[in-house]
Amino acid sequence: MRSIVGTWTLVDTEAEDVEGRPLDEPYGPKRMGTVSFSDEGWMMCVLSDGRGAKADGSGPIAYVSYCGHYTYDGETLSTKVAGTSDAARLGTDQVRGVQFEGERMILTPPAQEIEGVVRRRTLFWERLLPPAL
Repeated sequence: MRSIVGTWTLVDTEAEDVEGRPLDEPYGPKRMGTVSFSDEGWMMCVLSDGRGAKADGSGPIAYVSYCGHYTYDGETLSTKVAGTSDAARLGTDQVRGVQFEGERMILTPPAQEIEGVVRRRTLFWERLLPPAL
């Protein structure tokens, strides 16, 4: 089983509807994100739309952060949210499928309905820092 321990940066995102049609990128075209996983089973994640404002001025930019205890079995990552910028996530289990392509870690959350459209998202991460020795 490949280790997820360390610090990772978000390098790409994809989204599609249930028919496989592409949708706008999660967190916009200038997405920003960092996630860190400790040896002790604690994680923290910050994701944001790096544009500062949407080009059309519509609504706030996307932002979320959360932390908590995680488990990882080689295929599934599950985090019990202990702190978050989104009160609806507090105490929930955030579950992600985990795959690797080369050195990239690929996280896939469950499909979710957003603004009336069921979306499947994929987030691609590259390791910034290896685990501390």
